[in-house]
Amino acid sequence: MKAKKSDLARLEEKYNKSGNQLVVLYGRKGCQKEQLIKEFIEGKKFFYYRCRQASADEQRKMMGEEIANKFDVKFSQNTYDEFFNRIKSGDPTKLVVVIDEAQYVVKKDEEFISSIIKLKEKKLYPGPVMIILASSSIVWAEQEAKEYFKDTMKIGEMNFLEVVRAFESLSVRESIMIYGVLGGVPEYLDMWDPAKSFKKNICRLVLSKDGALFNEAETIISQELRELSVYNTILATIAKGKDKLNDLFLETGFSRAKISVYMKNLSHFDIVNKVISFETGGWDNAKKGVYQISDTFVNFWFKFVYPHLSDLYLMSEEEFYNTYIAGSINGYMNRYFRNVCMEYLLLLNQMGELPIKVTKVGTWIGKTGNIDIIAQSDDRCNIIGFCNWNEPQMTMARCEQMAVAMEKAKLSSDNYYLFSATAFEPALQHYVKRDPRFKLINMNEL
Repeated sequence: MKAKKSDLARLEEKYNKSGNQLVVLYGRKGCQKEQLIKEFIEGKKFFYYRCRQASADEQRKMMGEEIANKFDVKFSQNTYDEFFNRIKSGDPTKLVVVIDEAQYVVKKDEEFISSIIKLKEKKLYPGPVMIILASSSIVWAEQEAKEYFKDTMKIGEMNFLEVVRAFESLSVRESIMIYGVLGGVPEYLDMWDPAKSFKKNICRLVLSKDGALFNEAETIISQELRELSVYNTILATIAKGKDKLNDLFLETGFSRAKISVYMKNLSHFDIVNKVISFETGGWDNAKKGVYQISDTFVNFWFKFVYPHLSDLYLMSEEEFYNTYIAGSINGYMNRYFRNVCMEYLLLLNQMGELPIKVTKVGTWIGKTGNIDIIAQSDDRCNIIGFCNWNEPQMTMARCEQMAVAMEKAKLSSDNYYLFSATAFEPALQHYVKRDPRFKLINMNEL
């Protein structure tokens, strides 16, 4: 899968600036930063070095050997200052220096940090240079690296529109199902076989002990976080619907202070987030302190596979799917259908096709009911969105529930977008014809 055009454009914009640049480029495991780097340096003068987990001395030796081979030079001293003093583009062209998985050298060698800053400040190599310190460690890039390097660029996941384009042969519904399992992680999406059914792909990739994504969730977590048993316990509890701090305390037996620390770590790693209801006048009726698993694949694993892992080793993949996934997958997809609908509204907003200019968007989680989408302008005009994924049809009764939730949230609106992945009740269709405030959007329009 090719790199996202928007990410390439951002790098090109930095490259085309005058003077030298130093950027920390990072993304989660599976973001295919290597593909992005490969496409970016094509046609440019560059030096690429991928760090290993090695001692400081061994790292310096390996980098020196690769620089010597690349630029056909010899060194009298084995120092980063001399290494970066001898690199060259051979002409006035800007040289791109990529140090991949840079955390392995930055963490162990202060000399490297000093030399790379000198390189950026033209104290070693006089020609124009763009330095990219790339990393698959989100924690390092967002916490430790900022102590030394200010310019950072996070490689985002693919959005739903990009997923649809990647699977042009599939229906919108099928694309949403894939999105609800894999998210927008390019490496995972590359593994999906559009010629096979949803069930067969899940069995092949996730449920098979030889599958590329079997145990991937725990690999993601343990990549940087220790005490996997504690994190697994917390995530399994959230996946069961125990999503408030007190629920986690009662269910796990861990102290509240311990849970808070571990939740903070999971949040830094983009595994968990705290759901904040859209700020409205009905704050007293909003449900507060709710956590959810934000990493899509981790959420799928802990919802469907982790609780039944013993049976997975005894059953066939197909039997496990039929027993534990088939009956619940539609309900699980509600959240991801809502996210797709929200993305659709934001795209319309970008194109100037909404009745208001939206500057803020979110959801409202009430104690007795939810509002799927609230999109608001600077002058606090609202668009309200409600989404139906798995009910046979969007009904008038659902709209009445929406009205009750809006009353609790103390919200009003002149614009309602009703999304349905199935159908709209005839009575609702008839009503909407008489009320221009309502717009019905079927799934295929997404």
